[in-house]
Formats: sequence, structure tokens, C-alpha cells
Amino acid sequence: MSAADAWKPFVGHEVVVDTSTPYVFIGMLAEVSDHTMTLKDVDVHDGGESRSTKEQYVMEAKKSGIRMNRKAVTVRVETVICVSKLADVVEY
Repeated sequence: MSAADAWKPFVGHEVVVDTSTPYVFIGMLAEVSDHTMTLKDVDVHDGGESRSTKEQYVMEAKKSGIRMNRKAVTVRVETVICVSKLADVVEY
């Protein structure tokens, strides 16, 4: 099973894409291939420029909604650590 096959059930849903970089992406997963994934209506957050951790930022997005700062973003699959539906984020 390819990465594209594994992430197909997430297409059309608001997702959190955590990467091996300081960036986390929160938006609607529009398309997945073996090498890239494309999100729409995206909040791109650079954890390197923030005092909050990625986890804290994702929790805030879950509570307050996605603060879109990009219409679309393409992410290289090789940088992705994990993908989860925003609705599955557990608030604590």
C-alpha cells in the first residue's frame, strides 16, 4: 500500500499534517499522490517563529477554527510525519 492509498480516506476532510520541519499544515486535504499532498484553505504555521508548540497550535485551531493564510499548499510526502483529521484531535 502506498502513502497515497493510506491517506485517501482523509481526502475531503480538514486535516493536520505534521512534518519533520518546524511547519504544521491545517486545512482540507484535496489530493494525494505518491510524492505530494495538496491542501486547500490552509493555515501554514511555522513553529520556529512561535512561542507555542505545534501541539498547542493545533489545539487552538481545533477550538477556534482554521485561520487560513494560504488558498492552497502542496507538501512533499517525504517530509510528512503524520496526518490526522482535525476532528480527531483530542482537547485537554
